[in-house]
Order: sequence, then structure tokens, then C-alpha cells
Amino acid sequence: MTSPITGPLAPGLHRLYIPAVCLLISFQGYYSQYLFNTEPDLAPGPLTRRETITFNTLLLCLWYTYYRACTVDPGRYIFSPSSEFSSSTGADPDLRPTSSLLSSQRRPRRFCKKCSAPKPLRAHHCRHCGRCIPKMDHHCPWTGNCVSMQTFPYFLRFLVYTNVSLWYLARLLWQRVAGIWASRKLPAYLGPSVHGLVGVTVLGLANMGTMVALGILLITTVKAWVWNCTMIEEWEVERHEAVLARLGGDDEQGEEDPFWGDDTAALRARLEKIEFPYDLGVWKNMSQAMGTRNVLRWFLPFGGGGPVVDNSNPGKGAGWEWEENGFNDLPGMWPPPDPEKMRREARGGWPAAVASQQQPRTLLDQCQTAEEIKEAFRRRQEEDLRRRQKYQALERKGIIEELEEVPGKTSGEGEWIGEPAWTNSEGERLWDYGVDEGADEEDMPLAELMRRRKVSTHRKYD
Repeated sequence: MTSPITGPLAPGLHRLYIPAVCLLISFQGYYSQYLFNTEPDLAPGPLTRRETITFNTLLLCLWYTYYRACTVDPGRYIFSPSSEFSSSTGADPDLRPTSSLLSSQRRPRRFCKKCSAPKPLRAHHCRHCGRCIPKMDHHCPWTGNCVSMQTFPYFLRFLVYTNVSLWYLARLLWQRVAGIWASRKLPAYLGPSVHGLVGVTVLGLANMGTMVALGILLITTVKAWVWNCTMIEEWEVERHEAVLARLGGDDEQGEEDPFWGDDTAALRARLEKIEFPYDLGVWKNMSQAMGTRNVLRWFLPFGGGGPVVDNSNPGKGAGWEWEENGFNDLPGMWPPPDPEKMRREARGGWPAAVASQQQPRTLLDQCQTAEEIKEAFRRRQEEDLRRRQKYQALERKGIIEELEEVPGKTSGEGEWIGEPAWTNSEGERLWDYGVDEGADEEDMPLAELMRRRKVSTHRKYD
């Protein structure tokens, strides 16, 4: 199976993606010119000087933009040892909200278990790149790179020049097809050779298929550009709307929606409508994504550039902070809570978490002596190590069946086993966009909380 967005779904083929793209570009770009210039009976004849210069200029821009889309670093976050960065608003991460709105919608404190670092807003851990990517859109196998804050302008330029080149080639092919059709009643020896007919046919089919696939991808990318909403965030918006649609609804038989089960009251009390906060208007959205307000630089293949993550002051600047439209009462409320995680928490979590259910999630708050703090820290380290080994083993096998068990299934002792991950209307999961779903964690590890409390205490008495 193949998707124009995420590419072939079969594992182990990533080494063939980029060579396949290069081969396809070379075939359509250069074999077509060879065919048009060497086939004498293929009307309207060889390419003119203007057509040759135009086509090869487009190919040069295509090759360069593809090279940049493949080689530009998607961005990385560098945390200083003294950084107190929090993915919420920079406030004390140990403070709990007191207002009714905040109590029902806890401020996110996202933490990446794979990077062992806080996860900034709009960042996701890519399972291919092995790190958290700023404003990750998706991991594109055709470029072997993530489409992110830093690579989006180059990826967009590549799509633009690729589609323009395909359209120009389609025009040249249409002229030859029209010439063949015009001479269809002539004797065969007066028309193009078999090689010419086969060549035009194969080029036409390849051009049409590539143009449709990349046209869809260009439309999707431009939509994300104009609305300032990545493919991952669009997936989150659809999930949030699907959850809200079930908030007050019953099924067709008039019974309560089985999606909520016995946790209806507790889950619905924590779910509220959250507007997508990063849509700032068409002009701001487009300027922010391209890193400049100069329209002339947006589509320059050789000097366009793009935004870069500012690591000079972790937690501040480009890639760390994102302007919001103010439709929500508070900043930093996106992404909305995951109802599957909420339900697992209400029912005791996964089997591994049920075993440690007696231990509170905030062990540090109940530790009084230094020995208790050390013991809690040791236990949490062991739990983190076991979870990390578990996910690494699943990655090596290339399967995640343990996270996809039958909904509502219980063990013989009545222990809750798990829920399947939510999929959108296309049947896609975050995993399909390259996101490492096992790396995200809502609550920070105990070691991180201890470090922040220690830093906060020192600053208070300094």
C-alpha cells in the first residue's frame, strides 16, 4: 500500500525511497527530452530552444529544492543544565491550577521519555529521526527527512517546482499525443515508430500518476501552510471534534454511547471545547511558516531560507514559543487531552501501571525524609528503565500489538487491559505520520520534578 503523504507502508524500504525519486525525476525529465529530440516522426518535432531552456531550468530548481528538502536539519532542542523550561507557560511546574476552567483542563506538562527532556509545544518525537522535532508536520520517507518548522519552506518549494515541472512536461506530451491522433489515419510507416509510441505512452502514464499524487500532496501542504495547522495537529483537531460529538450523545438505540462506559461522568467533566490556537490569519500564518514577510523569498530556490530554532535561550524565541489567537481563555492548552489516556487513568491504566497503583503519582509530595526521597527516586528510575526497555523491544520487533488490544477486554481477575489507539476518518494514527506514540508522557519523571524543585528552592533563597 502507498499513500501520497506518508509513502509506502511496508517496512525496510526506506533505503529505496530517495533513489526511486531520483530515478523517476531522471526518467521523466531526461528520457522525455531524448525521445522528443531523437524521434523524427513524433510531431511537432524536436524541442525548441526556448522549450529546452525552460524545461531544464525547472529541472535544475527541482533538483536543488529536493536536495535541500532532504538535507536541511529538521531542528533540534538544546537544553542548558540550568534550564527550567516548561511546556506550559513557564510558571512553576509544581503549581496546580485553582480556577474551575483550569481544574477541568489541567495545563499540559509534556515530557519525552526518549529524549529525557521536556517536550515544547507543537513538538513531537519522531521515531525515524530519534528526537523531538519542532513543529513536526510528518516524516516524509520520500525525502528521508521530517517536514518541520525548519524544513517546511524547502519541502513546499520542492513540491511547487515539481508540480510546475510536471505540468510543463504534460504540456509537451499533450502536443505529441495530439500529433499522433491527427495522423491516426495515415499508413503506419508514415507515423511514429513503435519506440516512440511506447515511450509517449509510458511517459504519459508516469506523468499522470505522479502529477495526481504530488498534486494532492501540494494541496494538503498549502492547506497546512495557510491554516498554520500541521498534519499531526489536523489529526488532533479531528480527534477532539469526534470526542466532543460524543459528549452529550447516545447511540442509535437510545443507550449511552459505549465509548464512555462507566467513566462517563468523570471523563466528561474534564473535556471541554478547545479552539485550535495557532491560526493567526492567512498572512501571519504564511509569513511565520516561511520565516520572512518578504514574499519574493518564499519561492526562491537558491536563497529562500527558512526559520531556525533559537537555542540561545531555551524556552524562549523561535521554535519554543508560539503566538496564539486568544480564542481560548488561557495559552498553552493545545493539544486537547487524550480521552484514551484519561480513561486508562480512571480504570487503573495499563497492567504495568496497575501493579504500582498503590503508589501515588506525586511521590515527592509524600516524602518527608532524605531516605524516603532517595527510595522514591530509585523506584521511579527502575520503572522508567522497564518502560524504556519495553518500548525499545517493541521497536526492534516493529510491532505494537501490546498497545492495540481488544476494547473493553478484561483479564480473569477483572483487571483492565487497554484500549486501541484512535484513528481518524482515513484510518491513520499518529504512528503513520512518524510520531513515536510511546515517547509522550503527560507527567514528568520524579527526577525532573526533584531537579526543578531544587532549582526553584535555591532561587527563592538567593
